[in-house]
Amino acid sequence: MTEILFLLLGIAALVLTWSASRGAAEAARAHALSACQRQDVQLLDQTVYLQGVALRRDERGRVRLLRRYRFAYSTDGIDRHQGEMALLGSTLLWISEPSRPQTLATISRP
Repeated sequence: MTEILFLLLGIAALVLTWSASRGAAEAARAHALSACQRQDVQLLDQTVYLQGVALRRDERGRVRLLRRYRFAYSTDGIDRHQGEMALLGSTLLWISEPSRPQTLATISRP
C-alpha cells in the first residue's frame, strides 16, 4: 500500500513539474513575440527553446527555477538572429531585445 502511495505522489510531482514547465515556456513565447512585435521583426518558428535551468532565490527568498530561453527572429524573412531571455518562475527577468541591423549610409562621390 505504501509503495502505491509513493508512486502516485511521484506521478503527481512529475505532472506538476511538467505543467509548470509548459506554463513558463508559454510565458517565454509571449514575451519573445511581444519583443519582436515592438521591434517590427518576425519571430521565427513561433517558439522558444530552453537553454538552461538553475535554482535561484526570488525577492522573497523562495527558491525558484531560473529558466534561460533562446528564440530566433528575422528582420527580413531571410536572415536569422538569436535573442535570449531569463524567467524566474514565470516572471521575466531580462530579455535581449531584437534589433534591426544598422544600414550603411550611401556614400556619394563627387
